[in-house]
Amino acid sequence: LAKSKHIPGRRSDQYATPFLLSPDMLSNYLKIAWRNLWKQKAFSLINVSGLALGMVCCLFIFLWVQDEQGVDNFHTNSQNIYTAYQTISTSGKVDGNYSTPVRFTNNQRSYLLEDAQAVPGVRRVAFYATGYEMPWGHPETFRVGDKTAKLEGSRASRDFFTILNYPLLAGNAQTALSDVRSLAISRKMAQLFFGNPTEAVGKTIRYENKLVQFGNPEMAVGKTMPPERKLDFMVTAVFEDLPVQSSLKFDFLFSWEAQNTFLEWASNDFRTFIQLADGADPKIVETRMNRFLKPRLADVKGITTQVGLQRVGDQYLHSLFVNGKPTGGRIEYVQIFSGVALFILLIACINFMNLATARSVKRAKEVGVRKVLGSTRIHLIGQFFGEALLLSALAVVATVVLVVLLMPTVNAFVGKQMPSPILTGTFWWALLILMLLTGLLAGSYPALFLSSLQPVRILKGVLRFTRGAVWFRQGLTVFQFALAILLVVVAIVVSKQTNYVQTQHLGYDRDNLLYVRIEGELMAPRNYQRFKEQAARLPGIALVDRSSEAPHAMGFVIDGTKGTGENAINWEGKEKGALVGFKPTSVGFDFIKLMKLQLAEGRDFSRAIATDSADAFLVNEEAVRQMGLKQPIGKWVSAWQKKGHIVGVLKDYHTHSLHEPIKPLIVDVKEYEYFGVILVRMQAGKTNEALASLEALYYDLNPNYPFDYHFIDQEYAKLYRSEQLMTKIADVFAGLAILISCLGLLGLVMFAAEQRTREIAVRKVLGASVSSIVTLLSQDFVKLVAISMLLASPLAWFAMHHWLQSFAYRTDISWWIF
Repeated sequence: LAKSKHIPGRRSDQYATPFLLSPDMLSNYLKIAWRNLWKQKAFSLINVSGLALGMVCCLFIFLWVQDEQGVDNFHTNSQNIYTAYQTISTSGKVDGNYSTPVRFTNNQRSYLLEDAQAVPGVRRVAFYATGYEMPWGHPETFRVGDKTAKLEGSRASRDFFTILNYPLLAGNAQTALSDVRSLAISRKMAQLFFGNPTEAVGKTIRYENKLVQFGNPEMAVGKTMPPERKLDFMVTAVFEDLPVQSSLKFDFLFSWEAQNTFLEWASNDFRTFIQLADGADPKIVETRMNRFLKPRLADVKGITTQVGLQRVGDQYLHSLFVNGKPTGGRIEYVQIFSGVALFILLIACINFMNLATARSVKRAKEVGVRKVLGSTRIHLIGQFFGEALLLSALAVVATVVLVVLLMPTVNAFVGKQMPSPILTGTFWWALLILMLLTGLLAGSYPALFLSSLQPVRILKGVLRFTRGAVWFRQGLTVFQFALAILLVVVAIVVSKQTNYVQTQHLGYDRDNLLYVRIEGELMAPRNYQRFKEQAARLPGIALVDRSSEAPHAMGFVIDGTKGTGENAINWEGKEKGALVGFKPTSVGFDFIKLMKLQLAEGRDFSRAIATDSADAFLVNEEAVRQMGLKQPIGKWVSAWQKKGHIVGVLKDYHTHSLHEPIKPLIVDVKEYEYFGVILVRMQAGKTNEALASLEALYYDLNPNYPFDYHFIDQEYAKLYRSEQLMTKIADVFAGLAILISCLGLLGLVMFAAEQRTREIAVRKVLGASVSSIVTLLSQDFVKLVAISMLLASPLAWFAMHHWLQSFAYRTDISWWIF
């Protein structure tokens, strides 16, 4: 009968086209699918929950990846906008960075790439000062009438708004930064000072309550000048508040020309943006630019500098330099979490496949009867795929609900402002594709396996799983648990490393330590001295001193070969061609004591020794190693038009994140420098008392500037935001992987117990205990999990060992993790 071409009572054309389903048949299949799902509620719930969790992970990672890839890609014509970077080769070592070559002529800066518009293919060039972003940067003070506020901004050249399309609410992109006194401000800043953007244009804003400088900033400090000579800027443009997908963050932009005319901290550290002509090949333009720049760059023996171009939309994700070129960076996190999301979805699909295959014994008779009645294999495959897609559709419904409910929590969790995707067509297309892929993947093996069963063997009741089928199902279980174990190891190692870098002793005590920027009236030596003396007597204050920058922000490196004469860093016994990059800092006499630094040899700066202010230097151990000094104490050093002697060697301490090795440090005394920060060491447990009294003193001596303070430990923690986020995401994913895997394991154990009900009953009648029954049911699955661990551990070790190499200082991968 099963082989018959015609069966009485059925329409002969119903199965004539086996690849097509009639509406009646489709309806029938859906009814049967729904009845099977409803009949097996526990297994259906496990499958739907696992698939929904997997889909939610995939969708949120998809949204996060989409947001990451959208950074700086919102500019019109972004495909033609590039960031310049330089590759520097010295003595076989290749480094790279986003700073661009600068030429000094007659003490005036000449920016080489500004002339690069003469290079064929280059349409426009603009500069943006990055020296005003952390670690060198700081909020700056503006005043209009009685309103005073600190805001963060930078400096940019006249074509900045023409190349980068930040929307202007008022003003013109071509003229916004054309004048030396031009100031472009954000909507937020315009509303703060003027009420609305249109009212702001043409108005003046006083910057830092400062006087026009005399050429030497120290000569201006404390002097009085007529109001018309105050440092005022005119608002020439108002731009829309920057979108969250802008990597640059600023509330105002000064004209580039103002940087060297009026403003302090004229930085050599700037980003160059280049707009290419339509159709220009960036590789060809790179070659032309290097040919143009080569004769114009200073010829330093042993150093080769080349300029490269990177599309502006790629910079955010590819900002880590390897062999002098930007290749890695946040893109690694995007790739890792994309893979992890797919792993979790795959684990959920494996659950479905395992449970469906395990329950195939109960569906076998149904398959046999259908085949006897003439159903073809293709129709059976369609039915089982339909059931998988129905489950996937139910999971999609649960996914949409979870996405809506969890969106605010996820935004807070990852520190982003991703909009709800429900109203976007991309989201629904992604959801549809995800549903189809998940349904087809999850239903593939059950459909192919069940449809292949032979009806004669089924109806005779001799159905047995082949050894290959059993091994395949066990292999799926091993695979999903290997993925879960891999994620758990990743989560533990990432958490361990993050904790290590945040708690590692840096060589100085960062607890109970804050800094306040030296500005306004405090720039006058007499006012700084009054502040220091009076603050030291306040309750809760242990010690006060100054530094040219905050301890966690000593990231500026001066190459010992740069400059000429007294501007270069030289030392006794320096070998010809020696290249050392120094981190310079100027401090007060109490800096070492305040920071609780340790001396390896020599002595600290001393007020009792009159010559220390003029010719004393401290260096760290790394500087001694790289300078090649055997007995450093007493050796002469020259730097910053100052020649002196090394009086002490500091034990190495970290001045930046543990991603970087310790750099050579050179320190001199400038007790009354007009710039930098005031460091305050507070007594433990008296923070509130100390802050209140410090604020009162600050406003008494510097009433026109807000009291803006920063705790060193909090600023240091910001250096590891990416690692902190990775830790949180890895923890969540590892937990979800374990949860979904255990859901599948629970389903398999439930099915095994159901199949062995009589055996369990007989064992209990014969005296078996509950624990022995649990052991009986668990031992096979424990073996599979043990195999998973053995397979996953080497892979996890290799992956995390590779990741830890990005840290100069790192934890170990302990045996107990596995």
